[in-house]
Amino acid sequence: MLENRNVRQSGERIEQALTELEQSADARTLNLAEELLRLVSELYGAGIERMLEIVQERAPVVAADLAADEFVASLLLVLGLHPDPMEARVQEAHASVRPFLGQHGGDVELLGIDDELGAVKLRLLGSCDGCPSSAATLQGAVEVAIHEKAPEVTRIVVEESERDGMDGAVPITLGLRSKPVYDECPTEVSVR
Repeated sequence: MLENRNVRQSGERIEQALTELEQSADARTLNLAEELLRLVSELYGAGIERMLEIVQERAPVVAADLAADEFVASLLLVLGLHPDPMEARVQEAHASVRPFLGQHGGDVELLGIDDELGAVKLRLLGSCDGCPSSAATLQGAVEVAIHEKAPEVTRIVVEESERDGMDGAVPITLGLRSKPVYDECPTEVSVR
């Protein structure tokens, strides 16, 4: 069996080979290579889908274990076969990080999920709201937890609370306005 590192290297090599083909191959060759990759993915995907159906029917616990495995889950996502919807996985990630934030007097409220856009909207609460380390908290804890459970999320938006005078949403990548420092705000967490 391949180790996770080798699997990641294989994925990176596939991306690199496709980029090389795009840059060097003529249109006909590139189209043929893309068709070949699509057909192989469809064939393997159909086989994996059938295996999941059999496992779900005969051993539902094993099906859940497969979906919980990081490597298998990422493959199921690529093939559009993950048994749990994105919303459920985001909610699971949110629930997993809340106790840690609560230990530091903070919390994160899940405001909404847009499956089609791959977007999640959050609001900081408690001592994490207004903390300049809030962006680091989200990136170091909440963002990691969400991307671990739902890697198809492409955007996490943090809505500022009404008390800070901002009435819009702020993308996590833009950071937050300068606010009073709170000593208790966590900046990293291991989520499992």
